[in-house]
Amino acid sequence: MAVYNKLVRDRIPDIIRENGQACRTRILTEPEYKQELHKKLHEELREYLDASVQDDRHAVEELADLLEVIQALAGVHHCSVQELEAVREEKAAERGGFKAKVYLMETTG
Repeated sequence: MAVYNKLVRDRIPDIIRENGQACRTRILTEPEYKQELHKKLHEELREYLDASVQDDRHAVEELADLLEVIQALAGVHHCSVQELEAVREEKAAERGGFKAKVYLMETTG
């Protein structure tokens, strides 16, 4: 028996059952859900950082996992994906993005 005790994607229990295994799950409370999403964000970030040194395809898959967690966290904060994107666009228009690869070394005065 493997013990996981972690937030998983919605279809994972169905996939486990389709593979002939049994599993035990429960539905998290809202505070637990937020806490587990924070843990999942850290887990997926670590997986992305590890994957990014291996190959681009694996890195993109891990970025997609990060995006899924970020979208779920937006919902926890009562924000739609569209609202989140609007905030991102507003910040990019005001402060720029990261495409120019600017590396700030120091300031004076």
